[in-house]
Amino acid sequence: MRTGSEPTTARSALRARFWLSLWGLVWAVFGTVVFVLVGRPGWAAACAALWLVISVDFTMIVRHRRQGPHYQPGRDVPPYWPPEKRRR
Repeated sequence: MRTGSEPTTARSALRARFWLSLWGLVWAVFGTVVFVLVGRPGWAAACAALWLVISVDFTMIVRHRRQGPHYQPGRDVPPYWPPEKRRR
């Protein structure tokens, strides 16, 4: 249901972000190790930088998931209703 108030009431799909971040983390680690072994320091540094970014994102996702249904709503949490429009 589109209400027009999505920027203020949007909620992230943390479960999907968790698995995608985990998948990216595995590939970043794999890429870093492979590029170090084949002697490509530039690509290894790029993968290592990506590994760092993904690790920070993964940490934030886990933190938000542990905070409970306010950040990761389940089926028992109703959707937010759009804010009432003010009349002047």
